[in-house]
Amino acid sequence: MISASRTVEIVEMAPRDGLQNEATLLPTADKVELVERAIAAGARRIEATSFVNPARVPQMADADDVMAALPRPDGVRYAGLVMNERGLDRALAGGVDEVDVVVVATDTFCRRNQGVSTAEAATLAATLVERARAAGVFSTVTVAAAFGCPFEGEVSEQRLREVLGRVADAGPDEVSLADTIGVAVPPQVTARVRIAAEVVPAGTPLRLHLHDTRHTGVANAVAGLEAGVRALDASIGGAGGCPFAPNATGNVATEDLVYLFDRMGVATGLDLAATTATTTWLEERLGKQLPGALLRAGGFPAT
Repeated sequence: MISASRTVEIVEMAPRDGLQNEATLLPTADKVELVERAIAAGARRIEATSFVNPARVPQMADADDVMAALPRPDGVRYAGLVMNERGLDRALAGGVDEVDVVVVATDTFCRRNQGVSTAEAATLAATLVERARAAGVFSTVTVAAAFGCPFEGEVSEQRLREVLGRVADAGPDEVSLADTIGVAVPPQVTARVRIAAEVVPAGTPLRLHLHDTRHTGVANAVAGLEAGVRALDASIGGAGGCPFAPNATGNVATEDLVYLFDRMGVATGLDLAATTATTTWLEERLGKQLPGALLRAGGFPAT
């Protein structure tokens, strides 16, 4: 299937997922520069922030200020993560192009993440999607912990099918499967993308949100592409993690995926050198080494 479609869209998560679990709180100006650098490298779909309770996620306390300061070039779409109606109000007021709503596949993790059960989160998601549609805003529902839960362990295919059924009823424009704690392996990705394609309405785009906790993220990205997914989340440098999952680490690194797909002849629209340079910049701002491989190893052939 890769040969049939030689393009993949990479959704840049560094400004949101990349920063939300970091001990260093970046100033608003640095967050805006991170977005600007991503745009300069070719990113056209960026999850810019999350509209959540700052007491729970202090790294996102300046979400409204970030949205107000972002450049608005043609062709660039900004997404905001929302958990409730108050978050959606803020996202719409901030001028987001998309909202990302989360439904966690297990009750234990969902209560820790959002304070509600999975069924309650799905019901709320339907309300948020309906309101976003009325406002002319694209909506994604992400099924978090779709491959495994840090509290309940394995998530069965039957459980995922049930949750996807609830999500399908909400009617989002896109559905994403998230490997929130980085436990998936390629056969799981293949099987669960197939389940999603069976459950959600025909024509609904599918997306993958992959974490590289156990260094399976790049392999899982290829499996997703072969299964027909055409949008993959990634984070510059591999920064990120979930504040409510033990030992959470970041998304698969954007530059690692760009290198992979460049070598495979799959277009991403992203510039490898510019993306990798931003990893250097972000490491300096965060005061730490990020896990992406390309900054250390470099591209090939060497230039």
